[in-house]
Amino acid sequence: MAQVIQAESPPGVLDWGSHMATCGIFDPMPPEVKDQCEKNTHLLEYIHTLPTDEVGIPSYYPELTRKMGGLENRNLLYPVSDEVLIHVWSAPGEERDLYIPVEPSFNIPIEKSLLDVETRLIDRAMEYADFESREEREAALLQSMNKICKVSNKTGESGGKKSKGLFSFSRSSSGDRVSMNGQEYKAIKYMIFRDRVGLGVLEPMVLDPNIEDISCAGVGAIFLEHKVFSSMKSGLAFDSHDELDKFVLRLSEQIKRPVTMRSPIVDAVLPDGSRINIVYGREVSRRGSNFTIRKFSDTPLSILELIEFGSVSYKMAAYLSIVLEEGMNAFVSGETASGKTTLMNAITTFVPASAKIVSIEDTPEVQVPHGNWLREVAKAPGKGDVGAAVTMMDLLKAALRQRPNLIIIGEIRGEEGLIAFQAMQTGHPVMATFHASSVEKLIQRLTGHPISVPKAYVDNLNVVIIQNAVKLPNGKMARRATSISEIVGYDPVSNSFSFVEVFRWDPQNDEFEFVGDKNSYLLEEVIAFRRGIPANKKWDIYIQLEKRARVLERLHKQKGITGYYELQKVLDQAQRQGIF
Repeated sequence: MAQVIQAESPPGVLDWGSHMATCGIFDPMPPEVKDQCEKNTHLLEYIHTLPTDEVGIPSYYPELTRKMGGLENRNLLYPVSDEVLIHVWSAPGEERDLYIPVEPSFNIPIEKSLLDVETRLIDRAMEYADFESREEREAALLQSMNKICKVSNKTGESGGKKSKGLFSFSRSSSGDRVSMNGQEYKAIKYMIFRDRVGLGVLEPMVLDPNIEDISCAGVGAIFLEHKVFSSMKSGLAFDSHDELDKFVLRLSEQIKRPVTMRSPIVDAVLPDGSRINIVYGREVSRRGSNFTIRKFSDTPLSILELIEFGSVSYKMAAYLSIVLEEGMNAFVSGETASGKTTLMNAITTFVPASAKIVSIEDTPEVQVPHGNWLREVAKAPGKGDVGAAVTMMDLLKAALRQRPNLIIIGEIRGEEGLIAFQAMQTGHPVMATFHASSVEKLIQRLTGHPISVPKAYVDNLNVVIIQNAVKLPNGKMARRATSISEIVGYDPVSNSFSFVEVFRWDPQNDEFEFVGDKNSYLLEEVIAFRRGIPANKKWDIYIQLEKRARVLERLHKQKGITGYYELQKVLDQAQRQGIF
């Protein structure tokens, strides 16, 4: 492995105080916005382009909260890094809020200097090309730039001046070094790191932990799904097919999965675990090249955070904790982007900490807080890959020989579903996500082609959680576990399945009903027996459920525990002490 190079940025000090003192917009700004403008002068330049007389100066928030989704006429800034801020704006005439990255290169005339630096970097490519990790490449690039760039201490110290916007800049070349002032250097360094190490214009969105989905449907704007502000329109857009095709080709090369006319579709995983899909060319996509990035957080949402968001209730969480602790088989089912994987990740906290877990996926999305976790990922070889493909089916067969306490399947789509049910038959608990919007449709898909699970096997599946994106009484969209049902059995005479709904979401009040109270087949006939509760006292299981619900509520509201790993540690201790 190449040695990591440590390098420091060259100094570049600019006197912006005089500009700010004479700026008519700066003086009436809120203190927190002033502070950001002093740290990031490109922000002041950006604010000058806004119709502040009509919409006012944006507010600044160091962090966003879910409650801010209720703000109307949004006009706010928040940071995604030390240098990049995001402007969220309910612009007049726009159907969606605008999402505008404010970057160090904003409105700064660096085109010529940037080209000069990039040309010289090509000659030094060997200094940074062999590094694999982002940190190593950044350090090597920084060292190369320090050899190329000559930074003056004052604006306009060397070379001719070129004025644009509020500030003046200078540029000249001296031998192999490019002269510039500090603000130019900051902008050029950002652009080079963004385009050579990051994902170009998409980098601010990739860095933003509030973004769930980045979507380009062809020529035009890039659209986003925001955790707080829902559907948004980016300020970035592709004006022509040629421009979009060039970007998509460069993007695919950046992730080392180049698209071609012969192989126009690529599915890949970014270094941060996000999933990217690219479709290249108008031959297969009438609106032209397109791409989608589905982002995944390093730390999953906990079940208590989902309760806070209204996705489930304390009683539902308590019920699922008992079910998973007893090794029941469970599917989280729903439509695309309904929050299936988010919910499944959250409830893995209830699996006993001593369990050995094997997860099987084609794209890594599952998160498990347990130490003894084997994470298996299917491999479909592309051009240049070595070795044969490894399918979900192969991994599932291997998992059966690894003596797991739980098998988690990222998503059941094909014949691996039959193997999963065979695993349930042999006593291996299985948890998975599935694409179906109701229990009836789930059973239809399971028993139909290509999954083809025998109908007599279906009752090995104990619990089905239906997760949906729904419209709330206030008109806003949200994710809710709309039902939890227990599969009871299959009647071959009537060719029908029976299941019991235990929890149901009430769309009128946005509340959850425990319709299975004193009527749960799984709790009374299976789990109560396993826990040694006599038949004449089987309703005692509901007392245990209520107790667990109160414990979760107390941890959440009184102890302030919400984090995924924090909750797992507390529950592990509570289970050992017999209080959960």
